[in-house]
Amino acid sequence: MPSGKNPWRKWLQRPQQFWARRVVFQIHLWTGLAAAVYVVVVSVSGGAIVLRQEIDKRVHNTVIEVRAGETPLSADQIQQRVQQARPADEILTIIEPRKPGRPFIVIFEAGNRRVQQSLDPYTGAVLGDPRPRVVRVLDWLTDLHDNLLSGFIGRTLNGLGALLLVVMSLTGAVIWWPGSRNWRRSTRVQWGARFARLNWDLHSAIGFWCYAFVLIWGVSGFLLCFPGTVDALLGGHVRYWLTRLHFGRFNLLLEGVWTLLGLAPAALAVTGALMWWNRVLSKKVKRSHKQKESVAAV
Repeated sequence: MPSGKNPWRKWLQRPQQFWARRVVFQIHLWTGLAAAVYVVVVSVSGGAIVLRQEIDKRVHNTVIEVRAGETPLSADQIQQRVQQARPADEILTIIEPRKPGRPFIVIFEAGNRRVQQSLDPYTGAVLGDPRPRVVRVLDWLTDLHDNLLSGFIGRTLNGLGALLLVVMSLTGAVIWWPGSRNWRRSTRVQWGARFARLNWDLHSAIGFWCYAFVLIWGVSGFLLCFPGTVDALLGGHVRYWLTRLHFGRFNLLLEGVWTLLGLAPAALAVTGALMWWNRVLSKKVKRSHKQKESVAAV
């Protein structure tokens, strides 16, 4: 059969001539623009918290010493003081000190956040968060990555965002293919090229080399946003392995690789937005300026 009448061969050689590819491109473009900020946020925060467990193992809670008084307060008295000071918050746990001179640790829920505070066992005075600053930062990044800092609603929106990432991955794979003669060029970066070409090369090469990772993160991220459904349909062991796969928690080397590759979706979002600016928006801005200049000249 002649190559011109064979759709599969035509796709392999000249995919740009297919109208379906143009439709897929529009889906990829507008999905990417709609989710660009989301992708950057979860990409950067996800890469930052991959090593969280390793850091937690090495960074222990700060030991706060207090000046001993006559008689320490009981857990009930501490609870009453916290409830009086924060009537809108729900106390989850009160951890009593095991040694004299150590504070109570109170964990309560404030809005959509879990808060820890140390309290003086003799006066009930608030001493502050017992966790080291690095742990507090990682906890905040974890809440950002998991729940978008908005509790259940944020986690649901996060699941929808992960689904958009899957759509971008699948459509990106379709429009990435440049033809059998040019595909190798789309896996490399011409570092000496002008900015527009360099940006295109980066988007294309990162998409090729990191495709499997981005797709896995999108699928696993979507499933992990609905843990109850996953446990009911697939079992808790599946969610356990999904979590390990999502964060690369198999060994320290893979966690380091996941930390670096976790920035790939953010790089794709930024380079994609820049391509849209170079090809579409900047031209419209230039035309608008020229029209204004011509009107002013008249």
